[in-house]
Formats: sequence, C-alpha cells, structure tokens
Amino acid sequence: MSLANSLSLVLAPPHPAGRPFIYGGAGVAVVGGLILGSWIFWIGTAFTLFCLYFFRDPKRVPPARHDLVLAPADGKVVLVGPAIPPAELEMGDAPLWRVAIFLSVLDVHVNRSPAQGRVTRISYRHGKFMDASMEKASEENERNALRIEIPDGRVLGCVQIAGLVARRIVCSVHEGDRLMAGERFGIIRFGSRTDVYLPEGVKPLVLVGQTMIGGETILAELG
Repeated sequence: MSLANSLSLVLAPPHPAGRPFIYGGAGVAVVGGLILGSWIFWIGTAFTLFCLYFFRDPKRVPPARHDLVLAPADGKVVLVGPAIPPAELEMGDAPLWRVAIFLSVLDVHVNRSPAQGRVTRISYRHGKFMDASMEKASEENERNALRIEIPDGRVLGCVQIAGLVARRIVCSVHEGDRLMAGERFGIIRFGSRTDVYLPEGVKPLVLVGQTMIGGETILAELG
C-alpha cells in the first residue's frame, strides 16, 4: 500500500455512529483540561484520537461485476466451512458455506452489503460477549442477522456479531430496503465479527488467514 493510500485510510472521515464518542472525548479534553488539569486534557485527547481512528469510514470501490459476493467487513478470515444458518434468518436447516471474518480493534468496523439485493429479513438476538474469533460465537454471542435476496431469487445471510469488547451493533437499514454490493449497512463498535452464509451451491474462494477489505475483496462467484 502506498503512503498516500495509507494516509487516506487513517485520515478517512468518521462514521456517524462515532460522533457521540468523538464529541464526548473532545469535550472532556477541553472542559476537563481547563478545570481539572492537563492530565484530563491528555486523556480526553487520546480517547478522541482513538475514536477518530476506530470509526474511520474510508471510501471503497466494489468490482464492476454483479455476480459476486464481497467481503462485508475488513478483517481476517477465521472460519470457512459448512454451517447451519441462524434459525432467525429462516434459510432452512441444511448447512451452507459460511465465511467468518474477525475484526480487531484496529480494523475498519463499517459493515457493507456482500451483494446486490433486497433485505427481506432483519433479526436482532441478545446473547453473550465471548471472543468473536471463537466458532461458538456464531451461536451464543449477541448478533444482528440480515437475509438478502439477490436478483435471481436466491438468498444469502449476513450476520453482525458482537465480540469480547464490542457492546453495540448498529444496523442502518430496514426490511424491504434495496442494497448495492458494497453499500454500507451498519457498524459494530469496538471489536467484532461478521459472518456470510452463501446461497446453496455457491462455494467460497477464500481461505482461513486471508485479510479482507470490506466492499472490495471477492468471497465467491454466484455463477
């Protein structure tokens, strides 16, 4: 990655979900510094800078093809294999190929639609906050699941999963909304995971350990 690209990633404008944290940190830095002393100023400044970095929302350019499934988030692939989709998605009880992407606190946490289609179901489920890299986090952790119907009528699932540090899943779309591939649909605050359940008969093109770029890296071809 070039220096210019690296700077554009680090200095990208923040996602709206981060504004309360950024404004709050800046307020603590200014007011606390004036009243309580310089140590409060530096704590508030450090928190504000961290939030500016964490909530960064860089521009992404999806591939020009419409027959692809894209990574819904930045991060590292931690699981690839058949798995039964969450029951709340109503995608049946037959195993489908699943790709799980773990997001560390250093990754961009904006979630993007893995494919063009219509959101036919959104279901939020409360749960635990275990380490999101663990396989059982798919079943036991707090999550928000989206079922997306692609233009040919097939469906895929995209699940936002809270992690050990994450405590807030934000989903900005509603049932019936239409999404373009790579379009933003939410964010998870402070460490998390995003799973994709591919349509029946579609196999992933990625392996465990690969680094994903949300909205750009190709997970699979729909065929």
